[in-house]
Amino acid sequence: MAHRRVFQTLTRQYSSYSSSLKTLNPLLQFLPRISQTPHFPLNFNLTSSNSTPNIHTHFTITRHFASNRSDDSEDSEDYDDDEDEDEMGESLDEDDVVSVSSGKREYTAEEKESEAAAIGYKVVGPLERSDRVFKDYEPVFAVIQIGSHQFKVSNGDCVYTEKLKFCEVHDKIILNKVLMLGSPSQTLIGRPMLPDATVHAVVEEHALDAKVIIFKKKRRKNYRRTKGHRQELTKIRITDIQGIEKPVMPVPEKTKKAVKETIEKVAVPA
Repeated sequence: MAHRRVFQTLTRQYSSYSSSLKTLNPLLQFLPRISQTPHFPLNFNLTSSNSTPNIHTHFTITRHFASNRSDDSEDSEDYDDDEDEDEMGESLDEDDVVSVSSGKREYTAEEKESEAAAIGYKVVGPLERSDRVFKDYEPVFAVIQIGSHQFKVSNGDCVYTEKLKFCEVHDKIILNKVLMLGSPSQTLIGRPMLPDATVHAVVEEHALDAKVIIFKKKRRKNYRRTKGHRQELTKIRITDIQGIEKPVMPVPEKTKKAVKETIEKVAVPA
């Protein structure tokens, strides 16, 4: 019984398939035949009392590809155009755009002067061996502003400021932003600056400040961040303060007496 049922299903499928082929045969004659298209023969050899033996049918199958030769040529042309655009972009970048390989901006002389003036100083030039800029102490003080910080200085003092960009070690600088000048005899207060007052200094060193630890924490969030920071500093030494009358330093009497005694001692044996 099982073999009979299988045979009946096969005959039904074959009859439906043969009817579909009869309807497709007139349509397949009008389809264009493409070169190199394989022919797949279908051989049905079913021997039975009701079926006809040795039925052979041949039909062509067309293959549809995603890209043809024309598409490949178009893709290659597009790729060549992209390469040409890239080359043009590179040439433009090399000619027009300034290279920033070092990561530092290049300033012109005018930009350096303007930014230095905004901070509060002016670079005069390097210190030479013949220069005698360091003087004896004078009883004069000045309040100067460098950037956003103010300092009270006098002749010979050493001050650490934030790093001054456009000056090197052993450069002479002039500090223009003077807020106040004072001496034993008079005091000058600016509104807010004194136009005719200047403070001369020499750059001695560019250094780093002590490390500062920045610790952040959010409780119950498992959030902890620790960072360190070292501020860049510039060490300058004050050499002269100008814009105020400087009093004459009186010579103490003890030194006068000591000088007279030394002269007498030297003159007696002669």
